[in-house]
Amino acid sequence: MLNLVLFGPPGAGKGTQAEFLIKSFGLDHLSTGDLLRSEFAAGTKLGLEAKSFMEKGELVPDSVVIGMIKSKLENSTGSKGFIFDGFPRTVDQAKALDDLLNENNTPISGMLSLEVDKQELINRLLNRGKDSGRADDQNQSIIENRINVYNEKTLPLIQYYKPQNKHFGIKGMGSVEDIAGRLKSVVEGL
Repeated sequence: MLNLVLFGPPGAGKGTQAEFLIKSFGLDHLSTGDLLRSEFAAGTKLGLEAKSFMEKGELVPDSVVIGMIKSKLENSTGSKGFIFDGFPRTVDQAKALDDLLNENNTPISGMLSLEVDKQELINRLLNRGKDSGRADDQNQSIIENRINVYNEKTLPLIQYYKPQNKHFGIKGMGSVEDIAGRLKSVVEGL
């Protein structure tokens, strides 16, 4: 089973490249945001538990998110693998995900880290903001703060996966096709 963590700062192109990887390798997309929304809509125990935290403005505990991921994995029999998008975001989450996947002998195959210059990220997000209308993509100071939070809180995951030889830095600059080609080359080598 091929399990990939798609990683990179806001604006790195994770969504675009996730679609390419899904089509190229027949993987299932596991986005924690989508998972939370579907669990809410289905009214599951975990969905209601997560909703209670979110309604209070609190973060959904890792244990609840891991429970949702476990449920998704159990209900995806016959899957060739998963692309984890938006999770893990911390080393504790990565450890919890590893524990879950190792229970099923389906460990993370690799962390694909899209590397993009800060100014390029800002430009991409500002352009996306013009097209999408997303307020958080229209204000440069908010964008810079999101990038800084990523660098402080999420970037340390690289140091978690590197000693396991699972970190693969991929140049996220250039055309969508060029980036996809670099990703495909790495994944084929796993």
